[in-house]
Amino acid sequence: MTDPVLSLTDARLTLAGNAGPVEILKGISLQVHKGETVGLIGPSGSGKSSLLMLMGGLERATGGKVLALGQDLTTMDEDALARFRRGNMGVVFQSFHLIPTMTALENVALPLELAGARDAFDRAQAELTAVGLGTRMHHYPSQMSGGEQQRVALARAAVPRPAILLADEPTGNLDGVNGQAIMDLLFGLRDRHGATLVLVTHAPELAQRCDRVIRLADGLLAPEAMAKAAE
Repeated sequence: MTDPVLSLTDARLTLAGNAGPVEILKGISLQVHKGETVGLIGPSGSGKSSLLMLMGGLERATGGKVLALGQDLTTMDEDALARFRRGNMGVVFQSFHLIPTMTALENVALPLELAGARDAFDRAQAELTAVGLGTRMHHYPSQMSGGEQQRVALARAAVPRPAILLADEPTGNLDGVNGQAIMDLLFGLRDRHGATLVLVTHAPELAQRCDRVIRLADGLLAPEAMAKAAE
């Protein structure tokens, strides 16, 4: 088997709370391999989103080690983490995080422009067309539905051709029809670009489409977490 794309060893996360330190993740060890699709499930407060943030270097582990593509995220400063994400990761959030003063095309082209790509707008246009927004690329987020905004967010995450695609409740703010469309697009992006996909979800139908489902409970991997293929 190839080296893991993501590797966590006894990863821990403790955050300051009003009543003192709060232990969010209590020692997570797992590996994700190239091309794998992994669903993170569990009750609210179990640590799913925090684990995804550790994988993306958006939260810094307070213990243990987090490796992405062989690089130790726990030793990088903020600038190094930002450069690493820009070149290797795409992140999709439940709340879209689009820049309201930019059109869909400008939002999608932005990561390529930051990376110095000369063909940023051509690639952004192609990605928006691929997610069904070829006629909406000059609209602003406020002029678009929630489903359309999430399509823009998906295109923005995918346009740099990231090796790792992370999604935090990507269908959480959408109705059933739009949620299903975003699921199809998310897995289509994985297939089209060959990215490794890790997603947090409460939607059973989305988790069932993953190669492997990992359940968290109270900041730990639940004993029953297993590959879907082994069920």
